[in-house]
Amino acid sequence: MNRFGSRFRIALWGESHGPQIGLVLDGVPAGLPLSEEDFAADLLRRRAGAPGTTPRREADVPQLAAGVCRGRTTGAPLTIVFANENTRPQDYADLPDRPSHADRAARERFGGFNDPRGGGHFSGRLTLALVAAGVVAKKMLPEGVTFATRIAEIGGCTDPARFGEVLRAAEAAGDSAGGLVECCAEGVPMGWGEPFFDSVESLVAHLLFAVPGVKGVEFGSGFAAARMRGSEHNDPILDAEGRTATNHAGGIVGGLTNGNPLVVRAAFKPTASIAREQRTFDRTTGSVGPLAIRGRHDICIALRGAVAVEAAVAIALADLMRR
Repeated sequence: MNRFGSRFRIALWGESHGPQIGLVLDGVPAGLPLSEEDFAADLLRRRAGAPGTTPRREADVPQLAAGVCRGRTTGAPLTIVFANENTRPQDYADLPDRPSHADRAARERFGGFNDPRGGGHFSGRLTLALVAAGVVAKKMLPEGVTFATRIAEIGGCTDPARFGEVLRAAEAAGDSAGGLVECCAEGVPMGWGEPFFDSVESLVAHLLFAVPGVKGVEFGSGFAAARMRGSEHNDPILDAEGRTATNHAGGIVGGLTNGNPLVVRAAFKPTASIAREQRTFDRTTGSVGPLAIRGRHDICIALRGAVAVEAAVAIALADLMRR
């Protein structure tokens, strides 16, 4: 199902080249100040136009369709709608199943009635609704909770000064590049979360893996911990507030926040839609043949995916807070 959350629930709907994208949020407290202008900054971070992003431009103006009155949330389910205006469904006419896309699996799952245009409901276009939900979630969190999100790596390069070079090389080759995004949430109170199944890691990772293109998630030192000893990985406590000398745990112990910065990284695969010719099976001919994918696509989805990572973390924290 396209729903997430216990006390702060989110449902997404829409398709990449359908008429609208939208979301419904339940559990938003009454009286929260909210206007269209509140979404501008984060939606700008997701918007196309920078080098390495898709040529598809959308206005992405949020319409607060329900749950807001006189500039304040009402406590009723909050509904936000975005129009899809710059669509080109013809780019996806008669395409075979694209490598590393959901085309074939979705057709089997839904008996051929899935929307294949631009990936339909499986498209990264749906992160627009996720980012909007993140805006509301961040407004719900206690004052003092802040987020710092950065692109830590593109195509194996960790030097931000060379990111443009990596993107240009991938584009010139008709190819794409993967990326690594790091999100740090500071000021999160100690003790949020549940042991085991609803741990902070479980809920944050659940949402992050819902972001199209995310293939790996790690907290704190992450997979590097497997190469460390306990004497290296342990975080010595420095004071009565629980501040630690290091943060290998990423701000989470026993599934609970420990008052230190929550640090999580999400690995994005290279964009699957590439201009470079590939050879793949074509079910219309029953044989393997050449494929050149039309359409407008990001060279590196991590560029616009960074704000979606931040939104996912904020949504999980808002749900934990409401518990």
